[in-house]
Amino acid sequence: MIGTVTGIAAFFAVYFWTMEETAGRAITMPMTWIDQWIGVNEFAFVPYVSLWVYVSLAPAFALNAGALRAYAAGALAIALLGIASFWLFPTVTPPFSVDWSQVPMLRLLKESDASGNAFPSLHVAFAVYSAYIISSQLKSIRSPHWVRAFNWFWCLAIIYSTLATRQHVFIDVAGGILVACLARGAAWSPWGRAIWKRPTGLARSRRPAEQLDGRRLAD
Repeated sequence: MIGTVTGIAAFFAVYFWTMEETAGRAITMPMTWIDQWIGVNEFAFVPYVSLWVYVSLAPAFALNAGALRAYAAGALAIALLGIASFWLFPTVTPPFSVDWSQVPMLRLLKESDASGNAFPSLHVAFAVYSAYIISSQLKSIRSPHWVRAFNWFWCLAIIYSTLATRQHVFIDVAGGILVACLARGAAWSPWGRAIWKRPTGLARSRRPAEQLDGRRLAD
C-alpha cells in the first residue's frame, strides 16, 4: 500500500512538471467519428476516478515479493514510456464545445486536471495492464467466471470514461493500449525477469511441486 501511494505521488509530480514544461509546443490531437459518436456522460466520472482503486488491486493481490516486482516492472515501463512520449511529442485535447457548468462533476475534473499530456492515455494504459495482471491472478485461483468477466468490464468502463468525460480522444486511447502491451512485454523480457526472479535461497526452501516458474509466478 505504501509503495502504491508513493509510486503514484512520484509519478504525478513528474507528470505535471512535464505538462508545464512542454505546454508551449503541445499539438492538439484530432477527433475521430468515434469521439463524435460517444457523447458526454457526467456519470462517467465515477469509473474514471475508480482507476486509482483498480490499479491498487494487482499489487495488493500479488502472490509474493517476486510477483510484486513483476507488476512493478511493467508499471515502471508504462510511466517511462508515457513521460518520454509527453516530453518528445507533447499533446493536448481539442477544445470541446461543452458547457462544463452544466455537468458539475466533470467541471471539477476539468479544473483539477489540465488538457495536456493527452497522447498516449496513461489512464487507459494502467487500466489495461492492471486488467491483464488481475485476470491472471483470478485465473490462478480458479475464481468464478463472473468475477473474471467483471474485471474486464471494469477495465472497459474506465476506457469508456476517458472518452465520455472528454479527458481523451480515441487516438489517445489507442496509444494507451499500445503502451500497456509494450509494458507487458518489458515486464516479461530478460530485463524484467532479472528484476523479479525468485532468489535461489527461497526457491530451495520450497518443495519441488510448489516451485513456480517465472511466468506462473507473475500470474
